[in-house]
Amino acid sequence: MTRILGIDPGLHITGWGVVDYDGYQLKHVAHGTVTTDPSDDIGVRLGYIFRGLSKVMDEHLPDEVSIEQVFVNSNPTSSLKLGMARGVAMCAPSLAGLKVAEYTPNKIKKSVVGSGHATKDQISIMVQKLLNCASVKLDAADALAIAICHAHNRAEYKIAV
Repeated sequence: MTRILGIDPGLHITGWGVVDYDGYQLKHVAHGTVTTDPSDDIGVRLGYIFRGLSKVMDEHLPDEVSIEQVFVNSNPTSSLKLGMARGVAMCAPSLAGLKVAEYTPNKIKKSVVGSGHATKDQISIMVQKLLNCASVKLDAADALAIAICHAHNRAEYKIAV
């Protein structure tokens, strides 16, 4: 059994989701979000994301971690801030000795929904069906989708089990 932590990085809301995978079946373990206050200094917000994800890893002890790759959007300031949040989200597992697999948004959507152009609502619905779990907020559903994507594609990363 491999425990996978999926992370959907964001400066305001970072989603996380944990699944167990035995090579054939997925099992929902936990999910949630780390939320920061936009009125706080960016350094405080990044520290909060780091501590929140570190706590999740301490509680759920993942074997592997996956994260969504950043896409460049039209606002350079927003892209930079998202990049900072993503860097912190990658640093926390790295410092815990875990490799971090990265997936594009299209790869995640195709792995979970079957279409690279799926909406957030479609992802949420499919995650709930695949994991047989109740209502999941969108950011946490995205993180669970990232974990599911990794379960289906982990051989590409040759991560030792």
